[in-house]
Amino acid sequence: MHNTQSLRQLLKGTSGAEIAEAAIVLPLVFMLLLGIYWFGRAYNIYGTITFAAREGARAATAPTCALCGNTALVPDQVAARVGRALQASRLNPNDCTTLAPVTSCAAIGGGNPQICFQSNVRINDPTTGPPACGVSVSFQYPYQFYLPFTSLNQQLIQLKANVQTTGEN
Repeated sequence: MHNTQSLRQLLKGTSGAEIAEAAIVLPLVFMLLLGIYWFGRAYNIYGTITFAAREGARAATAPTCALCGNTALVPDQVAARVGRALQASRLNPNDCTTLAPVTSCAAIGGGNPQICFQSNVRINDPTTGPPACGVSVSFQYPYQFYLPFTSLNQQLIQLKANVQTTGEN
């Protein structure tokens, strides 16, 4: 008898309101946590592709060994450096595409990954100081958010990496 009486008191109390509030708040908190995770992942991928482009540009400007003929890297070799940096972070180099417009790209690294590589590019504005020339490496990498109950799941976002660096002496 005592158990049924305490059960009735429990059902008559305000604890049902707490369950309803939790049913409303918990999905919102869950979506907020998922959003933090997926935006953090996008930021991580952006940092990784920027590092990979920087690694390709650094390799293109660094002098090679004197016994090797001290020749500059060709676009495919720069693309291979970018690809290795992407693979080290477990990103697929085959997903990279060149930035539009492709017509301004002097050389496109073939196959794996597709990057835009330009050498002898003017880096700075000539009115601010002496002209500086270097190389440019650019590409884009696709990313898709996975947030439930939003329209972001259908949109593919292209994260862009564009690095310019001057040659080393």
